[in-house]
Amino acid sequence: MKIGMLTWEYPPRIVGGIARHCHGLANALAVLGNEVHIFTLDFPGSPAYEETPDGVKIHRIASELGHPNFLTWVLLFNHFIEKRIADVSQKIEFDVLHVHDWLTAPASIAFKHSVGKPMVLTIHSTEHGRSGIHNPDSSTIDGLEWWAAYEASKVIATSDSMKSEVCDHFRLPWEKVGIIPNAIDSGKYHGSVDRGAVRARYGVQSHEKLVLSVGRLVPQKGIEYLIQAVPNVAWRHPETKFAIVGEGWYRDHLQYLAGTTGQAWRINFTGFIPDHELIALTMSADVLVMSSIYEPFGIVALEGMAAGVPVVASQVGGLAEIIEHDKTGILVHPRNPDSISWGINNVLSNRDHARWLAENAKEKIQKTYSWEAIAKKTVKLYKEVVR
Repeated sequence: MKIGMLTWEYPPRIVGGIARHCHGLANALAVLGNEVHIFTLDFPGSPAYEETPDGVKIHRIASELGHPNFLTWVLLFNHFIEKRIADVSQKIEFDVLHVHDWLTAPASIAFKHSVGKPMVLTIHSTEHGRSGIHNPDSSTIDGLEWWAAYEASKVIATSDSMKSEVCDHFRLPWEKVGIIPNAIDSGKYHGSVDRGAVRARYGVQSHEKLVLSVGRLVPQKGIEYLIQAVPNVAWRHPETKFAIVGEGWYRDHLQYLAGTTGQAWRINFTGFIPDHELIALTMSADVLVMSSIYEPFGIVALEGMAAGVPVVASQVGGLAEIIEHDKTGILVHPRNPDSISWGINNVLSNRDHARWLAENAKEKIQKTYSWEAIAKKTVKLYKEVVR
């Protein structure tokens, strides 16, 4: 099949989980013999067009007009994406368009109508679920999400909870929404790392424990509740350090909050780190914590499981579907520092049990969350909408 995939972020432009999802899916689709074209925004130092070793064709588009308002900028860059995909379609007749979230929906909808091809939409999260509808911008984003869901021949949700949210909020027929989970390339975690050297780069000595958190620094990730749990963990395990990886507008508040705990010296806000370093750091951690209050799927949890690190996660959304409590990880109550600290202490206090959790989790990743399996399910859905 000839597939046009539209996403505002794609490596090396990585803002959240969509970039990694699209990268893994595109490569797996290409390996299966499909012709995959990615239409995405440009990134400094990256070519306007390239083909990967797996055969994915990447079209990076410059947004020639900027604007300080994010929503206005999004609507502007859609114009330039629409122009590029129109140019490419003069030579290539796509079978299906696959758009990820609302950010490239306007260009996708316009192109769908101009060429008369079906459109598939993956909704990774919703504005309603992320932050609520509370101002004109959020109302507009919510409207764009509804519009894309309406125009799509089929909608993909990454979890049962996300399907319920999408169908309820956008009033979609249940049969219009299919469930195809995220996946990861577990092979990235098959190598070995010098744990001592990696941990030393983040101020963790050989006798200390490392608790890791990875995600955008925004309220829905619930990192403030992890920070509030630090004193309870430190009381039980005084040799513990914390690394919080990620960037976001909430960082200043989180750093202020860390200062109020009296334990700020234990907490390292690393900012954004490149993928190869993140893989090494994840493999060097003793616990990976996802303290989210809203998480439609939770790809970071999969990465921790693949890396052989015990995962402690909030019992919300997709996380509650990925993790079997006390078998492939530990589930804790969201917005509850006492529960989060209990989960972390549970892992740190019992090394044999923690190892057993990690082994079970690795096995589940290999059976359920490979990109090959996810790509085959996606192709099956494409064929349904083309028919």
